[in-house]
Amino acid sequence: MTTAPTSVVAGVRRRPGGLGPAGRRRRTAVMAYAFALPFLLSFAVFMVFPLLSSFGMSFTDFRNSDIETPFAVAFVGIDQYVALFQDPQFVRSMLNTAYFVAVGIPLTMIAALALAVTLNNGITRFRTAFRVGFYAPVVTSIVAVAVVWRFILQPDGLLNTVLGWVGISGPNWLGDPNWAMPAMILMAVWRNMGTLMIIFLAGLQTIPQDVLEAAQVDGANAWQRFWRVTLPMLRPTLLLGAVLLSVGFLQLFEEPFVMTRGGPLDATLSVSYFTYNQFGFGNYGTASAASYVLFVAIALLSIVQFRAFRSKG
Repeated sequence: MTTAPTSVVAGVRRRPGGLGPAGRRRRTAVMAYAFALPFLLSFAVFMVFPLLSSFGMSFTDFRNSDIETPFAVAFVGIDQYVALFQDPQFVRSMLNTAYFVAVGIPLTMIAALALAVTLNNGITRFRTAFRVGFYAPVVTSIVAVAVVWRFILQPDGLLNTVLGWVGISGPNWLGDPNWAMPAMILMAVWRNMGTLMIIFLAGLQTIPQDVLEAAQVDGANAWQRFWRVTLPMLRPTLLLGAVLLSVGFLQLFEEPFVMTRGGPLDATLSVSYFTYNQFGFGNYGTASAASYVLFVAIALLSIVQFRAFRSKG
């Protein structure tokens, strides 16, 4: 039986003047933090600090006149949020946003899913051309889209002309408070369904064909295969689409900003547009509070969607 020299064993455990296993792990951790330090610093300066500052600002009456003396502002606490919810214009913006989300998201998802199923199964010729055509509104500038839609939605525009062919007198879509938000929803559905269509199309192509063929052999018709096989297997994809869409729809701003300026009579004023106006008026505390109300709304809606679309079992 041979034994290793004492100097060799000692060298394996710890070289003279070297570090042990714990020391090497600490050194690796320090080097890792050193490499990550530039990102951590920039993230802290440009993300964490503004977020914390705006959150603190939402509990003050900070205005543009307080910029030179920011530490002299008064702390009003929760009264800022109470006053916000007592503001009829903010309540109207919340109702408008809820209306836009409650109607727009289901319509967009249904339209996108119908397009994805059609392109995945029904259309074989010119499939690529259809995909490009439906996705084109997504990559088109909102300004260009708004100009086109303003012509379409004019009292004597294309939409009312088409409705007139079947004997329907169309309203003043953008000038009537009752029809301005439906017009915004129509435009948003047309503009956003392309993104979801691509996501749903990718999800449909991951469903194994042998599962659908097995259901067909068992006597399931096309609707039963879609309802009982395709949709359940598409739940994760539907969840992704719903969350992405809800984040964008809750932050409704571009469409009313370009098309109606929040009018007529605040009929298309959203929470994001209300926040933008408050920053413009110099009411920074009110604008910050409105921003965090919108943040909470996005978080709550995402939680609801996660629970609604989570996989069963």
